[in-house]
Amino acid sequence: MTLSEELQWRGFVNQTTLKQIDDINTPRTFYLGVDPSADSMQIGNLAVVMLVRHLIAHGHRAIVLVGGATGMIGDPKDDQERQLKTLDEISKNKAAIAEEYTRILGDLPFEIVDNYDWFKTINYLDFLRDIGKHFSMTQLIDRDFVKKRVGSQASGLSYAEFSYSLIQGYDFLHLYRTKGVSLQIGGSDQWGNMLSGIPLIRKLANGEAHVWTLPLIINKTTGVKFGKSEAGTIWLSEQKTSVYDFYQFWLNVEDDGVIDYLKIYTTLDTQQMSMLEHSTIQQPAAREAQKALAYEVTSLVHGKDKALSAKTVTSVLFGGKNLDELSDEEKRMLASQIPTASAGQNIVSALVETGVATSNSEARRLLQAGGITVEGEKVTSEYVTRANTLIKKGKNSYIAVL
Repeated sequence: MTLSEELQWRGFVNQTTLKQIDDINTPRTFYLGVDPSADSMQIGNLAVVMLVRHLIAHGHRAIVLVGGATGMIGDPKDDQERQLKTLDEISKNKAAIAEEYTRILGDLPFEIVDNYDWFKTINYLDFLRDIGKHFSMTQLIDRDFVKKRVGSQASGLSYAEFSYSLIQGYDFLHLYRTKGVSLQIGGSDQWGNMLSGIPLIRKLANGEAHVWTLPLIINKTTGVKFGKSEAGTIWLSEQKTSVYDFYQFWLNVEDDGVIDYLKIYTTLDTQQMSMLEHSTIQQPAAREAQKALAYEVTSLVHGKDKALSAKTVTSVLFGGKNLDELSDEEKRMLASQIPTASAGQNIVSALVETGVATSNSEARRLLQAGGITVEGEKVTSEYVTRANTLIKKGKNSYIAVL
């Protein structure tokens, strides 16, 4: 299928200034901007990175802008002013995000740029005269985030955040002039800011440029922005969200949304998607689509080896696989998720030491009531633990004996 057909099928089309969607089939140089507001991206950002992958695969040239300059202000939010980052924080965050792009895009060709490189030499008065003169206050005030932040009941808006659109517009103009960029992509919440560069390019460079947005990904069950869990934001850095927790997030998505997420977050083709959709309808309890989603996305973000380890550890806890089949790395992953006990001790001691039971008497009562299993078998006596066994209390409390 053509690029435009694939983007429509996968759900990457929201708004565009292109005259018709098929115009995206003609290769051009595009850019995606991300601010270093944290030392990792999250899975909302990952959706846009997947759009980058599809564009590159169809011949487009990619520029990734990590905003050292815009990061000093912060992309305006609808509800409140962002906390300013220190220069050290911004520098650290830029490096971390650039590393994530390199890891996720792999061997695909792309270039990383930093808008601080051109803003650090711009004179403020020159910027107002040459750029600010071409922005209409009427249009700026009409932006959604401005309306939500200004008024007697609103949180207020600083001039710094109000000026963000001008900076983003100049980024587009600069990249048009220096890199031949004629397309900017981003999430639908960036539509207003992304439009800022188009009139600048027309007026100051006598050129034509366009923007393309994809929809925000929404959890169909909760109706909220996708990427949140009970534990908080799902990050792409394993230091912020462990590989195991990352895998579990995808494994536990709802049936109603899993096929949509597969289309956005993986490169599986129509035939593979059709088979998984059929399985979800006919055998929802098997969760084949969720398993495919979890493995594919974890492989993309963290590599196939770590994805396989997360899959294997999951099968030990929930699928009947034996603990002694795990590699040392997989055992370490398991140990980061559940309590561990040393082999050779009384099971009562193991239950109390790990906090699964609060006292020796409670541990003995659990044993006598048949509430403890070892490798799936009920244990009622004061069993001496062996290495590489899994102790389970009830449905969800585990101890790994290592």
